[in-house]
Amino acid sequence: MEGDEPSPLPATMIAIWKAIYEAKAKTQTYCDLAKLFDQIRVAREKNDSNTVQALDKELLPLVDKLGPEYAKVIEGMDQVDLTSNEGEELLSILSELDKRCTK
Repeated sequence: MEGDEPSPLPATMIAIWKAIYEAKAKTQTYCDLAKLFDQIRVAREKNDSNTVQALDKELLPLVDKLGPEYAKVIEGMDQVDLTSNEGEELLSILSELDKRCTK
């Protein structure tokens, strides 16, 4: 990613997360990505670099399925005041997404 691109505004981020939430295929991809991140975290904790490398190769196709907006939203999340109205709405949407992943 190029560093000179501005991060999406919170309202745009909310719209992108809602689009992922509302599209069943994108929700499934988001859930697959979340599972993959968990597997990578566990492999890193075990210092299993071979598994981490193998799992890393699976990341990009999933991120690509979610679209270029997803990467921008992830990068911009740390710039959002999570105590603001928009931040609380973002957390609510993410919470609902995570609930769909546990079904």
